[in-house]
Amino acid sequence: MAAENSTGRTAIVTGGASGIGLAIARRLAHDGANVGVFDLDADAAEAAAAKIRAEGGAALAVPVDVADRARIDRGVAQVRDAYGPVGILVNNAGREGFQAFLDITEETWENLLRVNLTGTFHCCQAVLPDMIAARWGRIVNISSSSTHGGQPFMTHYVASKSGVVGLTKSLALEFGPKGITVNTIPPGFIDTPMTRRNEAKGLLGGTVDHHASLTPVRRAGLPEDIAAATAFLVSDEAGYITGQIFGVNGGRNT
Repeated sequence: MAAENSTGRTAIVTGGASGIGLAIARRLAHDGANVGVFDLDADAAEAAAAKIRAEGGAALAVPVDVADRARIDRGVAQVRDAYGPVGILVNNAGREGFQAFLDITEETWENLLRVNLTGTFHCCQAVLPDMIAARWGRIVNISSSSTHGGQPFMTHYVASKSGVVGLTKSLALEFGPKGITVNTIPPGFIDTPMTRRNEAKGLLGGTVDHHASLTPVRRAGLPEDIAAATAFLVSDEAGYITGQIFGVNGGRNT
């Protein structure tokens, strides 16, 4: 189903070189989209794009810092020159933060919001003209399940991702009449390389297996779970879904 909808579309996935972003980029390419892999790590972006091409997909590595609007604009132009106007944007790039609230400096606060929230703002602004011209577009913003109830020692992170939810809802209302849908996926507990690194640092409040045991479906989520939901939301079949918080969390948040 989704393969027909994505065939020939031009997609950009930010933070697309690893974890959830890589799974999304691979899935969209598998479904027929031409994918621009935006990532801060140039080597990782090229490795991801090469992997997608080896699997028979079309992918272009684009080193981009989403905190840099000029670099975003150049990256979008590069993808457009290679594949045509952008019709799908997945804002996945983000930074995490673990710090006591009173220890968060203004610089730390601003740097995290610059990537997680302002970066999402810039990427949306950069691609929306293509979508408006086509009268068709799909934007999926990856937020966080922590926005449902907050999280101690992650105030700056939760605030930034909560802002992404508000941005999503407002864009959905403004651009729905132009054929563009905007939704957000707040992932639940997903087993990624970043999650494993945090487990090793003792930042999870338990092991991955412990958290999986507390999840109603009794497993941790996989990046491919988020990719599957994204593939649906960018399809034609999802054209009546916009402004929604599309939870993928194994029942941890209902």
